[in-house]
Amino acid sequence: MRWTTFLAAALLATPALAQSDDAVAPRDHYAASQMASMRAMNICSGLWHGGLDLATIERELNGRDASFGVLADQGGTGIDHQARMVSTRYTDGMPPRVVVWRPVLGCIQLPPGAGPDAAEYLPRLPGDFAAPNLDDRAWPTGDRDALRPLTGDRAARLDSLVAQAFDGQTFGGRTWGVVIVHRGYIVAERYAEGFNRHTASQTHSAAKSFAATLVGIAQGQGIVAVEDDHLLGQWRSPGDPRAGISLGNLLHMASGLNTRGMAPPRFMDAYTQGTAVPEAVAGNFLAARPGSEFVYSPADTMLVMRALREALNDDARYLRFPYEELFWRIGMTRTSMNVDGQGNVFGSGQSWSTARDFARFGLLYLHDGVWNGERVLPAGWVDYATTPAPAQPAEGPGYGAQFWLYGPQHGLPEGSFTPSGGQGQYAMAIPSADLVVVRRGTDLGPGFDIARFSAQVLAALQD
Repeated sequence: MRWTTFLAAALLATPALAQSDDAVAPRDHYAASQMASMRAMNICSGLWHGGLDLATIERELNGRDASFGVLADQGGTGIDHQARMVSTRYTDGMPPRVVVWRPVLGCIQLPPGAGPDAAEYLPRLPGDFAAPNLDDRAWPTGDRDALRPLTGDRAARLDSLVAQAFDGQTFGGRTWGVVIVHRGYIVAERYAEGFNRHTASQTHSAAKSFAATLVGIAQGQGIVAVEDDHLLGQWRSPGDPRAGISLGNLLHMASGLNTRGMAPPRFMDAYTQGTAVPEAVAGNFLAARPGSEFVYSPADTMLVMRALREALNDDARYLRFPYEELFWRIGMTRTSMNVDGQGNVFGSGQSWSTARDFARFGLLYLHDGVWNGERVLPAGWVDYATTPAPAQPAEGPGYGAQFWLYGPQHGLPEGSFTPSGGQGQYAMAIPSADLVVVRRGTDLGPGFDIARFSAQVLAALQD
């Protein structure tokens, strides 16, 4: 079970928070704090990174379905546009949950009990470290000449399919963006009301593929290697069996750590309670031999990014690394990877990106890690990331190194792969067809059938 499914079930099972005219009645403080943080994060990121208006944020991110109204305003939400701060009340006797936007880094939450004054201690980058404006450059780094629309029957077939992706019935889910890239150029693109090509929204677990890519870059620079173990200072005490967990084990979701579901330590506390990553996940114990068992867990990816931080041993470089070494090199200037209050990049989620940036990311992998003639990823990394890991999921798509793997059994050519994030975030790469199918959504329930949609896109492109 993926964490978004588990979280949805847990939240839907939580009794509605009682309201009064002037306060929130004390109930389950843990759940109330969690919901308040999620609401504040959506508003903060949606406003100041995504460029969404409040109406779209409330409709698409904070509970656009009546049965999932858990992120509604329960006790008062304050938005300070000057300080780029959102506060959400959730119970009597405690300060509101506070989330603060930082340039480049995105929105960072304070832990429960911390007042707005604590924001001064949150991580920040120097003021002159800003995303370059590459929009006027030629596609794919920029937006110029990105579109090469089809003509004739192929255009009609593809336009019909893209329209069906938005109807909520044919392929399921609730779609806000589709970008189809064939032979290097965009041949179809469409957005729902409130979104456009420069709108960023939650990637959810698709961020895991970004994290793996950063590891690939770092391996190419000799900073880490997937065979490395003794990754964290917390695991290096003599006799600690966790020292045997390798970076490859973490990338393959096979750390062996006790990370099933919401078992303590709770990785969700890092997402929604302001708990630092080392406190939330690094203190876990082994439940299986490293490498022996696939257990999908955001905790493993958080530990990947923590291991990269310790290997770099330079916190300023670590915070700049995703942008200098990956995103800005390939034109993903509207993508961010959020950090916790101690400057740990989550990597497992809490990332925001546009549909076009997803397309750029897919193209990087489609072209074996080479961008405009420059090698970004070391030779062999794409093969590593998209080769089935030794331990595999019991059902569904296969798993590589933070990528989901598809093939003929899913109606797609052998060697197809994609990042995959909750609520339907995909950049399906089909190397044999020189095709990237991006679909972004705000799904609930069964979600969007990316394999069937991608297969039909591929068929529509045939002469």
